[in-house]
Amino acid sequence: MLKINQKLKEAYKKTKRQSLIVYLILRVLVILCMILQILKKEYFNALLCILSLILFTLPFFIKKKFKIELPNTLEVIILCFIFSAEILGEINNFYGLFTHWDTILHTLNGFLCAGIGFALIDLLNKNITTFNLSPIYVALVAFCFSMTVGVIWEFLEFGADRILKMDAQKDRIVQTISTVSLNNTNKPVIIEGIDKTVLYDKDNQIIATIDNGYLDIGIIDTMKDLIVNFIGAITFSIFGLLYISNRDKYSFAKNFIPTKKIP
Repeated sequence: MLKINQKLKEAYKKTKRQSLIVYLILRVLVILCMILQILKKEYFNALLCILSLILFTLPFFIKKKFKIELPNTLEVIILCFIFSAEILGEINNFYGLFTHWDTILHTLNGFLCAGIGFALIDLLNKNITTFNLSPIYVALVAFCFSMTVGVIWEFLEFGADRILKMDAQKDRIVQTISTVSLNNTNKPVIIEGIDKTVLYDKDNQIIATIDNGYLDIGIIDTMKDLIVNFIGAITFSIFGLLYISNRDKYSFAKNFIPTKKIP
């Protein structure tokens, strides 16, 4: 473990001091959180802390294994994103405490994944002389890459809910529903102004009461996540398109685009 830590520090020192500082601060916070979760006997949360520590090393291994240079801004955002999603979001329930926490993270995810997709095709475009892809095509691939990652993530959340009985696709209280299940035809029945929902088990015993409406089981959350992922992806794709057209004038985008390491 000491050797791994030393290698990580050496790798970060060779690149950017800011990334190393952020990495060390977040790692200390995660370790403290893990100790606290163990003391509280919240072992699943402790495993999330271990997962976060492993994910923190991803930038290092990406740079080492694939010889890719991550911009300082991108590297810091990735570290903060992992911390915000796992430690703040899951363990400290920021998803529940702050209404738009999940929305912000999914929007940012769409933006960053578009940057990664852009880098993949841009590197190919610059290193192959037999053909030259148009800027619009590069931006389109970046957008599609980001949306694909977003869809796969929703698949994982759905699987976690169905198999592990989690609530990754967060439920939401709604006051209006439209359903064909209450009608013998395909014409939807619209029910508005729902104030309370009472759930019964098979023995006709009340098992839960939902105040202020009806419980949506993740559909709204999933679609909202995909919509904001779309917004993040299309935003970066526009920046990327401008960047290819004039790399000096629109250099802002390069802060989020991984590049090939120069030997």
